[in-house]
Amino acid sequence: MAPRVLVSDKLSETAVQIFRDRGVEVDFQPDLGKDKDKLLEVIGQYDGLAIRSATKVTEKIIEAATNLKVIGRAGIGVDNVDIPAASKKGIIVMNTPFGNSITTAEHAIALMFAVARQLPAADASTQAGKWEKNRFMGVEITGKTLGVIGCGNIGSIVATRGVGLKMRVVAFDPFLSAERAAELGIEKVELDDLFKRADFITLHTPMTDKTRGIINAEAIAKMKDGVRIINCARGGLVVEADLAEGIKSGKVAGAGVDVFETEPAKDSVLFGLDNVVCTPHLGASTTEAQENVALQVAEQMSDYLIRGAVTNAINMPSITAEEAPKLTPFVKLADILGSFAGQATENAIKKVEITYDGHVAGMNTRALTSAVLAGLIRSQVADVNMVSAPIMVKERGIQLTESRRDKSGIFDGYIMLSVTTEKQTRSVAGTCFSDGKPRFIQIKGIGLEAEVGENMIYCTNDDTPGVIGFLGNTLGEAGVNIANFQLGRSAKGGDAIALLYVDGPVSDEILAKVQASDKINTAKYLKFAVAAE
Repeated sequence: MAPRVLVSDKLSETAVQIFRDRGVEVDFQPDLGKDKDKLLEVIGQYDGLAIRSATKVTEKIIEAATNLKVIGRAGIGVDNVDIPAASKKGIIVMNTPFGNSITTAEHAIALMFAVARQLPAADASTQAGKWEKNRFMGVEITGKTLGVIGCGNIGSIVATRGVGLKMRVVAFDPFLSAERAAELGIEKVELDDLFKRADFITLHTPMTDKTRGIINAEAIAKMKDGVRIINCARGGLVVEADLAEGIKSGKVAGAGVDVFETEPAKDSVLFGLDNVVCTPHLGASTTEAQENVALQVAEQMSDYLIRGAVTNAINMPSITAEEAPKLTPFVKLADILGSFAGQATENAIKKVEITYDGHVAGMNTRALTSAVLAGLIRSQVADVNMVSAPIMVKERGIQLTESRRDKSGIFDGYIMLSVTTEKQTRSVAGTCFSDGKPRFIQIKGIGLEAEVGENMIYCTNDDTPGVIGFLGNTLGEAGVNIANFQLGRSAKGGDAIALLYVDGPVSDEILAKVQASDKINTAKYLKFAVAAE
């Protein structure tokens, strides 16, 4: 029996035909995604669901999707899919991470020109029969400084376009290396320096806890008078009320806004303000981009449903059916090791070294490396997957080395990750036991054996008395229960580490108390995508 796919958003007829040509039965209902009750009623009939942004695949929808095997998002953003719920039910979520890059970059450049020369207002005035030549005094792009926040796939395209426009381009991106910046012809800077220097600021970073509200009143206060701000990335990156106040005060000379905190944006504090150019999330809206991502998602979903091939999956590595039972636990381990390093690292990464030891060296290390890199980058780039992660690492000029060796310790096989920044090298190693669960076995060259929990605290300290008691008392007073507490040290009285698996999230306030102690050198709260016990 042929697999059935529901297309609930507007995909092209060519994309729909790809499903048919590959032997997939297609139900093309491009407006169904807007009717959540109807979608809930029918979703159980389908093996695949192809969507754009209009369809919201909630936990409730996924619960009703009794036969669903794959969700394909034509585009990069998967904010409209409950990925944890899909993963828990074994549903693969795919996207098309690079189909919209040029289109979005070009829209950012178009908005920059529109804001610089007040084009929409000038057009409306002229078409209304006015001739207000003196009213619309613009500024030149040439010779100005363009600040790019986020220099990944889209940001790097914008940066090179800026260079081509004879602008001085500065970029902030924690994963951008000095070498990659030099290759692009731009300057890598810290965020405050970018705020201070840029005449135009354009955002191309994903939405994470670190980037949410990155443009707020405090940030605007650090900027040049007369700065112009462009956002074609995610609405929540900019605090709209703060931007509106900046424009009203004259601190911000103009803004180009394609994305909003709430969409569709029927009302906004930005509407009606002078020299604010607003568009309805058009970043990916070109004929070429829409066609490209639609064709890609149809091909990917068909390949999976007919042949079992997995491509561009958010929550599933590219693994063959034969190797899956042995490899899958180590893929999870690899992602966790990368996530540990990514969350613990604050400076730009220059080099990544991955060592596969013992029987792990004979596995599909390409999938393992992709999993390591996806975990490493995810703290900064939420939409990364195992396919896009190696490309992103290469784009950022990060040096990657892999090595395999025979069994060299007490474990039959393990993975070691070493990450080098401009300031230090950090290493972490782990393995999987017979139960398939990942374990940390070494951090910073210090041996320990620690199970991985959803919520963990990692501390470095000097090997002196009182650390255990301090951590236990501090967390106990805050109502945080410790499920597991593992310690390690390099030598008596030397460097030491503590790794705590706790039963719930750790607030910034609690973490600050730990960090403030003279017994603790560093402390970080780490969160991992594993099921809580």
